[in-house]
Amino acid sequence: MAHEVPQGLGAPAGERAGRRSGTEDALRWASRNARILAPLLTLLCMVIFFSLATDVFLTTQNLQNVVTQIAPIAVAATGVTFVLLCAEIDLGIASVATFTGVLAAFFFVGETIDLGSWGIAVALLIAALIGAINGFLVAYVGIPSFMMTLAMLTIARGLSVFVSEGKPIFEVPPVLKSLGSVGSQVFGVPVIGLFALAVLLVGEFILSYTKFGRYVYMTGANREAAEMSGVSTRRVIMLSLVISGVTAGMTGLLFIGRLSSANPAAGEDLLISTIAAVVLGGTSLFGGEGGIRNTILGLLIFGVLSNGLNLLPNIPITFKQALQGIVLLAALLLNVFALRIERVRIRAD
Repeated sequence: MAHEVPQGLGAPAGERAGRRSGTEDALRWASRNARILAPLLTLLCMVIFFSLATDVFLTTQNLQNVVTQIAPIAVAATGVTFVLLCAEIDLGIASVATFTGVLAAFFFVGETIDLGSWGIAVALLIAALIGAINGFLVAYVGIPSFMMTLAMLTIARGLSVFVSEGKPIFEVPPVLKSLGSVGSQVFGVPVIGLFALAVLLVGEFILSYTKFGRYVYMTGANREAAEMSGVSTRRVIMLSLVISGVTAGMTGLLFIGRLSSANPAAGEDLLISTIAAVVLGGTSLFGGEGGIRNTILGLLIFGVLSNGLNLLPNIPITFKQALQGIVLLAALLLNVFALRIERVRIRAD
């Protein structure tokens, strides 16, 4: 009597070995790319959940709102990515953004100094100067970036209040209003989102295809080894903080365009939102690992989460901020475990 052979047991040894090899290769690939796969999985789960939980999430108007909301954070996150890759930090981005926006509006109103729309360029140059001061004192004087940028946070915040006399300025350059308006669109995509995407792409090009980008990674991964290889790590750190100052200034300009006013008390959540978005994407706080692609994923996670929670009807509005923090913590834990798997696999290979 013929016995039926269970499926797979009768396969040739070579075929079974090939299947095992294919599975092992897939697992090895997944573990090596855990830095991207973990946030991508988090993003997909959130999109699926909010799509099922509410009928509004996937509408065109809501997706445009998501783009508009995360665009200023995306610009600031581009500069912060450079700084974190150098194993440094910039805590002053929110205050520098606010100060830049206040300056641009102050110059436009012209009660004391009338520069009109040229005030935008002057305000942005001042933001770059602040970044240069941060960079010089951190890289060449030796002040830890945490303390230096914390001091600059206080200075920029105080200057914002001083320039505006503690009051919002309700006149801003029309070009910024057009840039920040949800109604300004190209093929259905808000212009502010296209601007943010352009900044991200420039950052990606610099990090991936230029000598300076390679130096940024080398500085963050092993500063002593980079210096022994001839890299001027001080210059790299200084320029990274200048980039962070410029992108923070751009963010402040986008904010006053969106709000049609410059408020010295606005933008306090920008620091937490930006760093959370960058780290959520898988960029390491300890330098040398991550990049703009990771930052884009982190921005999408942060934007989808913030927007989706606001659409859920049965959650008290007073609890939504705490819930957002809980979900972000869970996502960060997933990233940490994924990165550990990635490092174990790399060492094993």
